[in-house]
Amino acid sequence: MILPTKHISFSHSLLGVGSVLLNELAYPQTVTALWEKVRLYKGVGSYQRFILALDMLYLFGAIELQAGLIRRRVT
Repeated sequence: MILPTKHISFSHSLLGVGSVLLNELAYPQTVTALWEKVRLYKGVGSYQRFILALDMLYLFGAIELQAGLIRRRVT
């Protein structure tokens, strides 16, 4: 589910969903605003997968939460 396999395409894996989320994080925004932008993407599918992808990105250090806004982490 996290990584693509021969049965799960990249766009339906959590890495694929995470890449969609990172592309939409051009500027800091709330979780609700980000969800409204990406909820119709086929790979995102559900709010649960959206949150799992956000958790994964946070664990990887790709995003951070600052003053209630999610933003890409600058390294």
